[in-house]
Amino acid sequence: MRVWVIPVVAAGLISAMTFPGQTAGLSAFTDPLIRALHASRTEISTSYLIGTLLGALAQPLFGRALDRWGARRIAILVTLAFALILIAVSFAEGITGLTLGFVGLRMTGQGALSLAATTAIARAVHHRRGLALGITSAIGSGGVSLAPIGIEHLLLKVGYANTWRWEAAALILIVIPLALLLPRPRAARTATGSVVVVDGWTAKEAARSGMFWVLAGTVATSSMLGTGLAFHQIALLGQQGLTPIQAAANFLPQTVTSLLATLLAGALVDRLPPKLVMCFAMLTLAAAMLMLPLVSTTWSATLYGLVLGAAGGSLRGIEVATYVRYYGQANIGSIRGIAIGIAIASSALGPLALAAGHDITGTFTTPVTVLAAIPVLMAVLALIVRTPRRQALALDLR
Repeated sequence: MRVWVIPVVAAGLISAMTFPGQTAGLSAFTDPLIRALHASRTEISTSYLIGTLLGALAQPLFGRALDRWGARRIAILVTLAFALILIAVSFAEGITGLTLGFVGLRMTGQGALSLAATTAIARAVHHRRGLALGITSAIGSGGVSLAPIGIEHLLLKVGYANTWRWEAAALILIVIPLALLLPRPRAARTATGSVVVVDGWTAKEAARSGMFWVLAGTVATSSMLGTGLAFHQIALLGQQGLTPIQAAANFLPQTVTSLLATLLAGALVDRLPPKLVMCFAMLTLAAAMLMLPLVSTTWSATLYGLVLGAAGGSLRGIEVATYVRYYGQANIGSIRGIAIGIAIASSALGPLALAAGHDITGTFTTPVTVLAAIPVLMAVLALIVRTPRRQALALDLR
């Protein structure tokens, strides 16, 4: 058993425990909140949009904190803040309090805690880093996908407020011990042990390279369109003739291929140019979107779900490893903090874009077909933008 297995699994479980701040973990609260707060669906959706956008703004700060104080310490502090926010939002009595709660949940859950877990592995694992990060991402995404099942049971038994309090308790009891298993970053030394190699670009240097924006753009595209398709999946597939149960069941094939693609892409990124996987992910996403107007049976819907899951999973499996490969480890937290902030903000725009397109055209197929041009454009950019050169600084300690 490799020495990184335990911390990789721990990081994956921490990522899975971010579900209270993820779309999948929060979507189950929508109807209970509408009833309890006497709010409209539009008000809840707008509150969620504002919370997501504001939560995204803090991610570069968390990234710099990771580079300065390390993932283990930040993960523990963020977990404590995450739990306190869950308790606080459970007492919200109006849309303003709920919005503030969404800001905190999206900031700590969707962003900071998952950023800390994956950054810890990216900086500590040197051999087969892509595979290690693929395993971490697969465990995390699988756990988040399964979380709504437990949440629905809790909502029925104890209500939305107590469900949030139970989630807070679970974070304290589960995540903090796991955070202590996260590895400390190790410096690479020469054979004589006299030189420490500190490799990596600064966040400002990375932001001046075209590939940074292409990689951030592909992740943002996947986040925006994937969230939009998932958010409207029942209505979207219902328009194609599926029942609500059949439409909801389509999440299963998406989850299966997403997990498989995450693991496979993570293993391949150690051997292949990352831009090829980026191109595959974007073209696969475009293909899934263009398939949607052709869906008319459960079998065609299943094929759509398989392709859509592969698109998201393949990009998830290479994202962290690609940033390290192109920009080094020294400031990886700061660099990914900017990119994650962009991705989170983009995820808030996807549902709105599809909803607006539906309102204008009266159908989902037209806006989905038009928006498919975005991943095609990103695939082309991934192929033509120049690969950054690795920078390294050797510090002689003798």
